[in-house]
Amino acid sequence: MLADNKLKLFLDLLSSANKDELIWMNGYLNGVVHQQLPVAVTPVIADPAVSKITIVYGTETGNSKRLAGEFAAKAKQQRIHAKVVGMDQYRLTDLAKEEYLLAIVSTHGEGEPPIAAKKFYDHIHQNGFRLEKLKYSVLALGDTSYPLFCKTGEEVDEQFNKLGGNRIAPLQKCDVEYDEEANSWFSNVLKSLSAPAAPVPVVTPVTVTAKKTGKQIYTGTVLTKVNLNDRGSNKETWHIEIAAEGVQYQCGDSLGVVPENPTRVVEEIITLTKVDPAKKIVFKNEEVSMYDLLKYRINIIYLTERLVKQYADITGEDIPATKMDLLDLLKIYPVKDAAQFETIVGKMNAISPRLYTIASAPAAHDGEVHILAVKDAYTINDEKKFGLCSSFLGELQLNAQQKFFIQANKRFRMPADEKDMIMVGPGTGIAAFRSFLSERDATGATGKNWLFFGDQHFASDFLYQTEIQNWLETGVLTKVNVAFSRDQHFKLYVQHKMLQHAAEVYEWINSGASFFICGTKDPMSIDVENTLLEIIQQQGNKTKEEATHYLELMEEEGRYEK
Repeated sequence: MLADNKLKLFLDLLSSANKDELIWMNGYLNGVVHQQLPVAVTPVIADPAVSKITIVYGTETGNSKRLAGEFAAKAKQQRIHAKVVGMDQYRLTDLAKEEYLLAIVSTHGEGEPPIAAKKFYDHIHQNGFRLEKLKYSVLALGDTSYPLFCKTGEEVDEQFNKLGGNRIAPLQKCDVEYDEEANSWFSNVLKSLSAPAAPVPVVTPVTVTAKKTGKQIYTGTVLTKVNLNDRGSNKETWHIEIAAEGVQYQCGDSLGVVPENPTRVVEEIITLTKVDPAKKIVFKNEEVSMYDLLKYRINIIYLTERLVKQYADITGEDIPATKMDLLDLLKIYPVKDAAQFETIVGKMNAISPRLYTIASAPAAHDGEVHILAVKDAYTINDEKKFGLCSSFLGELQLNAQQKFFIQANKRFRMPADEKDMIMVGPGTGIAAFRSFLSERDATGATGKNWLFFGDQHFASDFLYQTEIQNWLETGVLTKVNVAFSRDQHFKLYVQHKMLQHAAEVYEWINSGASFFICGTKDPMSIDVENTLLEIIQQQGNKTKEEATHYLELMEEEGRYEK
């Protein structure tokens, strides 16, 4: 506790400080208390050599945006004006004029940029311009549980350099707990900006040891597991309900689960390599038994070409570039001994979490979370194989305990209760819209709802058919259009149904309705977007460029989400 005289000084200081000064003091005190940063959080610059910078951010969950705002406030304390703008709002023609640019961007999916950063990302990769004036630095946010950690940030940094830009501070990659590394990176940036000349030589970023707490992990109980496909279907689509005390999510969020490797495969690998399953191995700075490593920790299914090449380098085998399961590699190119195998597994990737769009709604399914998972099939060397996580989920037993986390998706949110929405969700894309409609039904939202759903066959693949029909009968759904591609001699998809109702689709969106797409990215979402552009162009009597601009405005207003 502070002495009375010190307390008075402290309170006087707080009462006279503005918002930016309070933000600076908060960061300063936090760094001093936890010894996470140098004593000075930001260097004091008497006469900054740079008076203005631009900070662009690409975000899916809002973290990049928050950091951009905090850094802008810190720059202001050093008398540097910072313009903050999202990559989706950034005027791309300004890029060639920029002198000092900071980019904060996250990585999602299979190493992909956030939706909000896609236009900016494509622009720097697809246009043959030069950025000779540009001085830049990149802060990359990611999650080391994914193999392509911070890939988007790495590629933005590399592309700026290829276009002639000069780094003022090296790329900084951040894990889930990112505040310390992010602040260290911005401190380096400010030091570079305060130098008499820029750019400065590349400086190795300050190494800060962060305590990684990660996402909140829930443990739930499997209540229901039902295959929604009927006899004769080519698919196996599981509706799974999990009860978990205190689980919190919003419609549009995803559930993340880390699957386990098949016991049969793990035991066969142990037999082939003659390793001791009880032997302790250090993996990611954690000691774990060989069995647990193979069963729960590392990815042994469908290894990337990079990992197959790494296997070849360790074993000395001449293996052509390919993707292959670890078990198949061991059968065709056996290891020399158990020690060589230990070297191989120590360099492998952790099992990546798989994300499934939540199919339930907080207002309708309190204390529960539902997902929809189709059994994924693919072929390697003419052999049919199945996805690791979809197979794992399909084999879950009732009352089994299952760990999971919630992945927020702030860019896929329903509009206000009174606003209308059009939802296009073929196949398992219906999951998000079951969530949306369940929530609107439970809360009595007044906005109109129009659903486009499609799959292969009406008789065997109409997912949630009874619920959809009930929502239509009770008025929760205003309109429903379905397309079953294999029930006639020609292929019929959801985009064809959209064209049949083109005038009404345009009337809805032109009156303020939101438009949502959920499902496979390629080719479905691309085809649906192209069809929507065609409808806007024809029904709105617009040129192709005007239709594109119209859709971009919808996206900026949060009325077009994928």
